[in-house]
Order: sequence, then C-alpha cells, then structure tokens
Amino acid sequence: MNKQQLAAKIWASANQMRSKIEASEYKDYILGFIFYKFLSDKELAYLKREVGEDVDLSETIKEENEPVVQLLQNQLGYFIAYENLFSTWLSMGRDFNVAIVRDALSSFERKVSPNHKKLFDGIFETLQTGLSKLGTTAAEQTKSVRDLAELIQEIPTDGRQDYDVLGFVYEYLISNFAANAGKKAGEFYTPHEVSVMMSDIIAHHLRDNNEIRIYDPTSGSGSLLINIGKSVARHIQNRDNIKYYAQELKQNTYNLTRMNLIMRGINPSNIEVRNGDTLKEDWPYFDESDPQGTYEPLYVDAVVSNPPYSQKWEPKDQENEPRYADFGLAPQGCADYAFLLHDLFHVKPSGIMTIVLPHGVLYRGGSEQQIRSKLVELNHIDAIIGLPEKVFFGTGISTIVMVLKRSTRKDESILFVDASAGYEKDGKNNKLRASDIKKIVDAVTTRTEVPNFSKLVSRKTIRENEYNLNISRYVDGSPKTEKYDIYATMFGGIPQSELNTLSAYWQAFPSLQDALFEKNADGYSHLLTKDLSSAIRDNSDVKKYAADYATAFSTLPSFLDTTLVSPMLTANIEKTHTAIADDLFRRLQPFTLMNPYQAFEFFSKDWQQIATDLEILQTEGIDAVREVVNVVEYNKGEEKVIGIEGHLLPFALVQENLLADDLQEIRNRENRLAEISERYQQIIDSFTPEELDKPILNDDNTKFVAKEVKREVKEILSTIDSDEVITLRAYPTRKNEKLQYVLDHPEIPWRLVNTDESGIYSKKQINELIANVLEAYNFGEDSYEEKVREVARLLEEEKNLNSDLKERRSKLETDTIDTIHAIDDATATELLRTKWTQPLTTSLARMPEEVIIDLTERINRLTAKYATTYKNISQRINAAEKQLYSLLGELQGTAADNTGLSALRETLNTAQ
Repeated sequence: MNKQQLAAKIWASANQMRSKIEASEYKDYILGFIFYKFLSDKELAYLKREVGEDVDLSETIKEENEPVVQLLQNQLGYFIAYENLFSTWLSMGRDFNVAIVRDALSSFERKVSPNHKKLFDGIFETLQTGLSKLGTTAAEQTKSVRDLAELIQEIPTDGRQDYDVLGFVYEYLISNFAANAGKKAGEFYTPHEVSVMMSDIIAHHLRDNNEIRIYDPTSGSGSLLINIGKSVARHIQNRDNIKYYAQELKQNTYNLTRMNLIMRGINPSNIEVRNGDTLKEDWPYFDESDPQGTYEPLYVDAVVSNPPYSQKWEPKDQENEPRYADFGLAPQGCADYAFLLHDLFHVKPSGIMTIVLPHGVLYRGGSEQQIRSKLVELNHIDAIIGLPEKVFFGTGISTIVMVLKRSTRKDESILFVDASAGYEKDGKNNKLRASDIKKIVDAVTTRTEVPNFSKLVSRKTIRENEYNLNISRYVDGSPKTEKYDIYATMFGGIPQSELNTLSAYWQAFPSLQDALFEKNADGYSHLLTKDLSSAIRDNSDVKKYAADYATAFSTLPSFLDTTLVSPMLTANIEKTHTAIADDLFRRLQPFTLMNPYQAFEFFSKDWQQIATDLEILQTEGIDAVREVVNVVEYNKGEEKVIGIEGHLLPFALVQENLLADDLQEIRNRENRLAEISERYQQIIDSFTPEELDKPILNDDNTKFVAKEVKREVKEILSTIDSDEVITLRAYPTRKNEKLQYVLDHPEIPWRLVNTDESGIYSKKQINELIANVLEAYNFGEDSYEEKVREVARLLEEEKNLNSDLKERRSKLETDTIDTIHAIDDATATELLRTKWTQPLTTSLARMPEEVIIDLTERINRLTAKYATTYKNISQRINAAEKQLYSLLGELQGTAADNTGLSALRETLNTAQ
C-alpha cells in the first residue's frame, strides 16, 4: 500500500474501533501508540547499526546493562527495555495485556535522559490516564490496546529518503479526527491548506537566511511549525539550522506538538516546547533551579499561530507588560489582539509573522481600534487575507490571516486580499485548492494588485477610514450588478462601454472586433455573423494566438522528461514541483487571456499521485514497477479486497499501451451490449398499453423476462399455419411415399437440412426444417410478434456476449499481470512518462479552445441582453391590443356584458 492507502485503512479502522469515545479524545490514544512505536523502532534501528544484526538484543537492552542505557539516553534521549518495545508487544500474542502497557509507559518516564527531560517529560501522560477509557474491564482494555497495536504495526517509521509515511499518516489521522471532533477541532488542528499558505509566505520572506528560529505560541498539533519547516527547507541547506519553539496550554495537545515534531526527524536539541498559558506565562524561558544558566529571551525569525478566537482573558495589571506596553491592552472579553501583540513582540526586526483571526479584529472599536491604529502607524501590518467561510473545522465563520513584520517594511501601504471566493467543497467544509494557495502567496509575496482580488491601500486612506481594515472597504470581490444601457434597451445594439469589458480579447486579437461587429450612426454595435464560434476561430489573430501557444508549449514534454522522468530515482520531490510550476508560469506569461493558476491547478491535481510514485521509486527502487498489489476498501473497519492493481503502473495504462488489441475486442463487445440495451428500450417504448401488460416484461416495464419471452415466442410460432408449415406437417410416415412427396413439393426449401443415408428425411429433420421455416416467417416489421422474436434473438446474443466478455476480461487481467511482472525498465519508464505527463499536456492543450468558448459565451450574452428591445415589445403589445379590440367587438352577451365589453374596448381605444 502507498501512504494514502495505508492512512485511509488506519483511519477507517480506528474510527470504527473508537466506538462511543469522542474523536477529540480517541486521537490521543492512537497517536500516542504511534509515537511509542516510533520511539521503539528508532531505538532498535539505532542499536542494530551500532552493535550489528547478529547480537541478541533481548539480552542487550536491559535496565541492568548500564552502558547501553547511558548510550541510548545520550544519543536518543530515552531508554526502552527490550520487554517494553512495541515489537515485543506484538510477539507476545495472547500474553500481551494492558498492564504491560502501563508498566512500559511508567518505565519510559523513569528512563528519560536528564538532558531531554523537558522534551519527553509527561509525554505519555494523556495516553496513560486514558487507557481506562478504552473499556470498563481490564479484558476490554487489553482487547482495545491489542487491536490498536495490530492496526498500526504496518506504519513504517524509518523515514528513508524522505519517504515520510509516518508523518503523512499522523497528519492524515489528525485531520480526520479534527473533521469529526466538532468545535473541539480548533484546539489542535489548523487545516493543512491554510497551514501551507501561511508557511509559504513565511518561507519566501526567510529564503535567504542560513539559520532560522520559528515559534508557535498556540501550537495545537504542531502542524503549522512542521509546514513552515518544510517550506523553509526548500531554501536552506542544512535542516538542522531550523530551531522550533512552541507553547500550548492543554496538556494533551501539548503532547501532540512534541510527538509530531519528534517524529519528523527533527534534532531533539532543536525542539523547545512549553506547556502553559501563552498570555500569562511568556518567554523568556528559564529553569527555576538555574535561572541564570538557562535564561533565554525569545526572539525569532518567524511566528505563526492560530489562537482560540475571541477568548476571554485578564488584562488587569498588564499595562506595563513589554508585549503590550507600546500598543495597549486588548479588552477582557476578547484576547485576539493580546495574542497578536504577543506574537509580534517575539519577532526579530527582520522577521515576519502570520496569525489566523476572526474578521472582527479588522473593524471593532474601543481599545481594539486603538491597537489597530498603532499597528498601522508603526507600519507593522503587511497584508490581510480574507479566507472563505467553513475552512476551519468546528466553526463556520469566515476568518482572516494577518501578515505582520517588525521593521523591514519600506512600503507604508497594506495589501488587502479577498480570497473568500477561491475554494472547493470538501464534505461540509470548504477547502483551499492548490491554485488558490499559490494565487494568495504570489499576491502577498510580490505585493501585486489583482482586480477584485488584491489591492494596496495607503496609510493615508486607512487613516481617513478611521483605521477600519475591513477587507470589503478596499477590495470588492462580490459579483457586479448588471447594468442596462437605455438607448440599447429601446433600440437594440451593444453599447461600446460593454464591448470594452472585453478589451483584453480585443488587445490579444486586434482585428477581431471589427470583423465581428459593425456600428450604427449612434455608435452602437451589431453582430455581423450568425456563426459566431466559427467567425472567432477563423480570425487570423486568433489562429496566430493558438499557434504561438502551441509553439510555447511544444518543448514542455522534453522539459518534463529532463526535470521529472529521467531523474525520477534521485530527484528532490519538492524542488521538482517548484521547477515545473515555475516553468508553467513562465510559458504562460505572454498569453494574458489564460489563467496561469488554472494551469497550475491542472498540474496540482496530478502532483500528489506523481509525488507518491516518486517516493515509492526512491524508496523501493525501479523493481516497484513490476509489482502488483491488492486494491482494498474499508467498511465499518473491515478490510475487503476488491481487486488488484499495478503498484505503480495502473492496469488501464498497461492495457491501453501494451494490450490494445485485446482491450479493443472487449470494448467492441461492450459497445454491442450497449446497442442491445438501447434496442430493448426502443422496443418497450413502441409497445401499446395492452402489450406492456404482457408477462414478458418485469413489474416496472424496464426489463424483459427471458423465460417469458421464450414461452411467448413458442406460443407465437405455434399459431403459424403457412402453406409450407402445413405441407411439412403432412410429410408421410411411409418410406416409399417420402421421396415422391419431396418431388411433389418443390416450394419447400428441402436443401436447408440434410437427408439420412437412404436419401429421405427423418422426423427430427422435418422438425428442424419446420423450425427454419418458422424462424424465417415474416410477421411484419412493426408487429408485436416480430418485436418479441427480435427480443428473443437479442437475449440470446446478450447471453453469449456476456459469457465471452467474462472470459476475455479474465484473460486480459491475467495477461496484464504477466506483462507488468515481465516489463523492462525502458518500457516501464515510457509508461510512467505517459502517466505523469499526458494528463497535464492534454489539459494545457485545451486552454486556447477554452478562451474561444469563453469569448463566444460572453458575446452571446451581450447580444442576447439587447436582442429584444422595448420598442419591439411595445409594438407587439400594440398589435395585441388592436387584435383584442377587434375580437371584443364581435362578442355579444347580456346588456350588462355588453356594457362591460364596451368599457373595455374604450379603454383599449384610449390606450392606442
């Protein structure tokens, strides 16, 4: 299984196993066990490297073996005895029980290295205390623990060649537990896409730093810190030059932060995590037993945080607190600005911070307005990003991300970004797409204005707005109100002002507007062609545009081959992604009508699969292309094998390219089955109500009943009394009469059957001949009898086709497996090239056509908008009134009726 399949399996099983335990609680148990497995496997791997594979580790890893204990404590920071290793638990079978887990966790706590006490102290406390919730008895708890251990045993923890399955599974589980945790989700999880967006902004700012210190004061699961680390690692040579600081109030979430950071292979000496109230217990950190020796004021290159929204806090006696002294105190009932000022205080002069906050911080008055004004005047706010609603688990409110800097800003303006419309649906929530993230990051890092999306606003303007930073004041991303031109409404034609909304197209295709429209004396345009689509496609400028685009992308396949395919066993996956994305934007730069972010989304949709393939290749080697694996699905925690598939080469890919003839034979039969199904429906639709009541159809008249159709055909044929049938039924029984009977009846098609050895026909042969004659009998093309007989033939053909298809599909699957097992490296590489590059090149090739379709639709809308004028409508109303006036004059009724009709006619006459 690849990492996505493994993560999905573990989540499905874990979600079923948790039963009635809340998702926000159960995550602590399974994630705690995964972490314990990680530590156990890490210790085993280290010792095997140090002392060799042949040493009996069961005799080596003992508490009594002091040198080994000290070695492990010095190198890893902890010691786990052999009997307490995760792998030992699995080998114990039925002897394993929950008491062993309790003892192991207690032993771990005792054997943590003094130098790593802060990092590991109490890290399993949540798991230890939560074991009792896994069942009401020791036996139930043991079963739950055993099930968990067996579930997670497949997770690899070595992290070879950055194949970070462990980290992926861990993040996947946290995300899914958050999705099921309701309001409590916000306590421990920031959606991955928001985290990546914030991290990429920070990474761009720090791209030239050789050493980086990053800090999250409300760290939750630690995913924000981890994503920053990943993003900045693209630019920094040595990952050990990144130091991580975190603080978290809740004990169980604090443990999540530590576990998550440790499992990502971060040097333990680069991790500083505190459990405490960020607003009450600020850094600098120091150990009370040695204040001078451990004193460390905290100033970092980047702060990232997603604090609890509008939390109550106690600002009393905080006026002189250095974090708030220069700005003022946030109100007691709303700590949003307290968190922001805390973050900003810890940013170095050259640093940057990003923070998630509710929209209210942008416009609320009182002390919050005073803080905002000082932040603006001191030029700390770099950008404000409005996110879509329902992006965060547990809350439907819209949120913002604010980007602030200390003292490196030369530009006094603030960039406002309205990204509220850029997302895709993901269940009940909304989710930023890869293209949405990149568009936001590009706008912020380049400080670019994009119509209806981003705008730079001067400090002067913000002052004039009394420091109200509400995004909608400065960026209007809402749909524009439709306006109508009075002249065009009355007389038709398209006003030039509305044609000018298509100016980007007229600039790209200089001759097109004049080729499509002519202006009247008043300057209003009328379309010259009825075939608008062809007129646009045939325009020389449009053709040149498409040709230039094709030329620009003609070398993309070779670039992808050089960048992605050829170095697939050694390529840096993150850098490869960046290189391809940058190349797409470079190629699209001259083609202003095309959205480069759409192209990026095409690429991003396939990248996750490509990245997974690269990870497998770089971990397992090229032989992975020759592997076939089971395809499984999970229902209520149960794993079910539903098929097989190539580990890297999908069956469909192999069949399309290497077994095309066999695949086409199957498709031909499938097409014929579809034709038969369509013919069934046509016949049913042609039946009369009486014929629909026949038993040859099922209860809802959607399918034929084969047994009843066969009986009906037999009944129909039995009623045929044609001359030929009558003659054949009178065939004599005496041998000496049979030859003469044949000679006397040349109208019978005797040649259709063979005689016996004596030259005469037996009863069996005569019956066969009668059947042939009946089969050839013509009831009339539209007759019920002919239709039923056709259905019988089709049912037989369908039966044979399905049988043949089953055999062919089975054989094709076997041949596909054999082909994959025997494939050579060159052929496999060619198939991977097709798999990775064809979807992207195909999607990109459609982009010029989409430009034409979009322009055609927009012109059609403009034309239709003024196609029916008020003048036309008025004329039609007038004609209708005249006709009604005339018709009313022909009506006669009672005296009262006539009086009413006369009054109505007078009204119509006056209107005319």
